[in-house]
Amino acid sequence: MDGEELTEQETALYDRQIRVWGADAQRRLSKAHILACGMKGTVAEFCKNIVLAGVSSLTLVDDRVVTEEALSANFLIPPAENVYGGKTVAELCCDSLKDFNPMVRVSVEKGDVSSFGEEFFAKYDVVVVSCCSLATKKLISEKCRKLSKRVAFYAVDCRDSCGEIFVDLLHHRYSKKKLDETIECLLQYPSFEEAILVPWRSLPRKVSKLYFAMRVIERFEEAEGRSPGDVSIVDLPGVLKLKKELCEANSLGDSHIPDGLLERLVTGTREFPPVCAIIGGILGQEVIKAISGKGEPLKNFFFFDAMDGKGIIEDISNPNSGS
Repeated sequence: MDGEELTEQETALYDRQIRVWGADAQRRLSKAHILACGMKGTVAEFCKNIVLAGVSSLTLVDDRVVTEEALSANFLIPPAENVYGGKTVAELCCDSLKDFNPMVRVSVEKGDVSSFGEEFFAKYDVVVVSCCSLATKKLISEKCRKLSKRVAFYAVDCRDSCGEIFVDLLHHRYSKKKLDETIECLLQYPSFEEAILVPWRSLPRKVSKLYFAMRVIERFEEAEGRSPGDVSIVDLPGVLKLKKELCEANSLGDSHIPDGLLERLVTGTREFPPVCAIIGGILGQEVIKAISGKGEPLKNFFFFDAMDGKGIIEDISNPNSGS
């Protein structure tokens, strides 16, 4: 698996996708090590896609026990309770993922991901976090950036029928086809904290309303000491109050963040399986681009809202920072 060339078994198994993105891209995938933290429905979809693509290894982190909510969107968890046997969500997902592709090493790491040192993240090429607090996303993003090797960082969140992906590839070189020639390109990315600190008033007027709404919910959960998704309709007055304060502080009109959108996000905290499939599919596609260096990756936010069926890419970067 760690060799420079694909084995005969790999070439035979991945024949169809090699025809799509080439042997060199498949070789890079077969050497890639992925870390996925927070096994919610969206990440379960992503893990399935990346295992089928043929990465070298996938490590899962999620010490939660199985609940009704976990079962609602995560198809990797068996519905039969007799197989749980005290296993964590990550362990149950690991058992299922091994059946998708026996050539990929799938394992579990126990513990609080925010307590892991930088040397832990250095073992991976891609780190994906989900259902993490604002502080944890900032922390892991910075730990990945401090490493001597490049580690791609992704944060994904899915609430109700809405989804968000954040991407940080640091300095990413890739190739793309233009007419009959291949062009080499370079993208520079801000960290998660740098991106969300970009003043709202400096952003284009048509930036997705979902971007602002997700930031309000994040800030509310942080201020109230809540776990991600631990909000309900009774919190709506407090969320609307915070929205008003943030809009005033950023010289932004209230209409940029519709009350109805915030109500949806605090009411429907569970994931919507069809949206999980869409967001997980996009995330898998983006990770494959980042590993293979083929195709233009998104920079640096992706939003999807099933209410209008639109997927929107937003570049939230400070124009003065070079990112």
